[in-house]
Amino acid sequence: MTEDLLRGLLEDVRTGAADVDAAMHRLKHMPFEDLGFAKVDHHRALRHGIPEVIFGLGKSIDHVIAIAGSLLERSGNVLITRTSPAMAERVLHELPGGEYFPLSGAIRYWRDRALHGKGKIAVVCAGTSDIPVAEEAQVTAETMGNQVDSIHDVGVAGIHRLMANSERLGEARVVIVCAGMEGALPSAVGGIVAVPVIAVPTSVGYGASFNGLAALLGMLNSCASNVTVVNIDNGFGAGYVASLINRL
Repeated sequence: MTEDLLRGLLEDVRTGAADVDAAMHRLKHMPFEDLGFAKVDHHRALRHGIPEVIFGLGKSIDHVIAIAGSLLERSGNVLITRTSPAMAERVLHELPGGEYFPLSGAIRYWRDRALHGKGKIAVVCAGTSDIPVAEEAQVTAETMGNQVDSIHDVGVAGIHRLMANSERLGEARVVIVCAGMEGALPSAVGGIVAVPVIAVPTSVGYGASFNGLAALLGMLNSCASNVTVVNIDNGFGAGYVASLINRL
């Protein structure tokens, strides 16, 4: 249920194209639909401008299919994150029309490709090992109506690779930076752009990286004042917040 759909429904009632009973039937699952094991929030797109997203990890395949099917009946776009190959195969078989991104485990139904962002979001990652997290951020931001420019493998071990992309970075309204190891890349990016930088620590690195904790602490202590930080490996969260910023 988006604002446009609600306006259209009210207009149908006003003009007589739909009677009150028909309108009530269409609104009966607002603000949520109780499936027993899940309460699907169809009202979220109206409140946030972005529909509910399904977190696949830990859910049964049948539950994911039921939730996704319910959302697809009322939303142009549906995003499912953190799925396994087996889950993706079943979901796409039961609910055709989606696309699967094996690196990040995301499934996307992208039927409405209208752009809602005012500019471009750049998604940057330090190394090839960080691409799965960057891909999750990219897919999220695209599904939520943004133009995305992905820049991969430009970590500080070869800082000239980053500087070679400074013009592309300068064209973005928001920059998402995914990095593991010591997590230095967001600070470097923050020093050369004049827009918000959303840092995503990844669980990439050797033992003392503590599965991303070292990168997280490094990013939280960034001396670049335009850097803010989301949780470890949370590409989805970065893509979501970047989308909201890009609409302002």
